[in-house]
Amino acid sequence: MLKKDNWWLGAALGALLPIAFYGIIMLILNQWGTIAEGTYVLKPSTSKLLALFANFISFRYYMVNLKYDKTGRGILLVTFAYAAVYFYLYL
Repeated sequence: MLKKDNWWLGAALGALLPIAFYGIIMLILNQWGTIAEGTYVLKPSTSKLLALFANFISFRYYMVNLKYDKTGRGILLVTFAYAAVYFYLYL
């Protein structure tokens, strides 16, 4: 199912992977991320930016290993949209 070359698959992967990776980051930080009361290892904005980088792993896989240009472009489009929203909210 994930070995198709179309924009919709890339957009879906690009939208869902950062959300899933952000959930994993939050689970890890909730377990081990606090140093003292109110002091965190990562700020929430930093953990959101790290979640965005999960798309680059899938982007590289689809572009280099599978040579699926349309899927890679869909991932990249959603990544740029997420990055624009991030910069609008935090800068």
